[in-house]
Amino acid sequence: MPPWRRASASPTPGSTATAGGSSADPARPLAGGNARVSPEVPAEQEAEGDDGEEGRWSALVPELLADILRRVEAGAERWPGRRDVVACACVCRRWREAAVALVRPPLQGGGITFVASLKQPGPRDAPIQCFIKRNKKISTFHLYLSLTQALTGQGKFLLAAQRTRCGLRMEYIISIRNDLSHGSHVGKLKSDFTRTKFTIYDWQPQYEGAKVPSSRCRRWLATKQINPLVSTGNADIGEVCYEYNLLKSRGPRRIHCNMQCPTDEGTAIDPEEANQPSTPSSLILYNKLPRWHDHLQCWCLNFHGRVMVASVKNFQLIAPAGTGEPWGVQDDETVILQFGKVEDDVFTMDYRHPLSAFQAFAICLTSFGSKFACE
Repeated sequence: MPPWRRASASPTPGSTATAGGSSADPARPLAGGNARVSPEVPAEQEAEGDDGEEGRWSALVPELLADILRRVEAGAERWPGRRDVVACACVCRRWREAAVALVRPPLQGGGITFVASLKQPGPRDAPIQCFIKRNKKISTFHLYLSLTQALTGQGKFLLAAQRTRCGLRMEYIISIRNDLSHGSHVGKLKSDFTRTKFTIYDWQPQYEGAKVPSSRCRRWLATKQINPLVSTGNADIGEVCYEYNLLKSRGPRRIHCNMQCPTDEGTAIDPEEANQPSTPSSLILYNKLPRWHDHLQCWCLNFHGRVMVASVKNFQLIAPAGTGEPWGVQDDETVILQFGKVEDDVFTMDYRHPLSAFQAFAICLTSFGSKFACE
């Protein structure tokens, strides 16, 4: 246990002190009248500047550090209060390791805290409610975490995407920065020339032996203990297909998804603990077919008040009966991903286990844009 000391103000000119630490003058209170207690740090460590300050914070007793982080985490259930938890994790490496061990992943805690949570499965009991804002002029899409019950209320930024045209094909670059700066990309989405088949690519998480690139994005991503999203190659993690409709008959779109999702809950908590990527299994998803409403003369689905505008882009994804058992989905009525229009350029996105925010966002991006062979 490191020794502790009481920090004192600098001695004023004319003041003297004996070798034993006593002074003829009466003791003076510190500036402001408050004493500051800090752990004793070796002199050579103090001379290192910033490194010395980091060493001072990391010298806290483990039990005291755990109690501090536990109290901060308990008092910040939602954003923007959870920024205090992230701030604690940015103090030093020891605080970061303690915060990662304490904060539960979305599967257990039901919330998103660190950037790594964007690629971890959502909760089982209730979906995480998000919304997407579209900018048609520059073909960008921004994903936000809903902070209120309002459909278009305040939101915490999560992901951004930009659409580019490559001949007849469409490509979406997904980034963790709202300005989509180079070096912050975490995945992409590619279509075929008919724009009915999309492939989702993930920049694989970093594992032991991978080289960390020296760029300014590392400062934004923090370090691999919090965000293991450093690129080591492209990984195909899923496909989204839209059924052909060559006769152009009026009706809803038919969607088929094949996603790679981990079945082991332990691998979703902290990917940094594993030296090898977890072995995912294929999750098959279909869109829930709407019913024709004779009175309204339109196709209808129950979005439970989360959708306000009828659109061909609206959908709900479910797992066929018997195929979702490894992930705890026992029936084909559980909606795993729900996407719908609220305003002209605002859409809601609600997802749950076993999909992650990154996977759900990529699936929803496929709904934008015209499709030559199915509408």
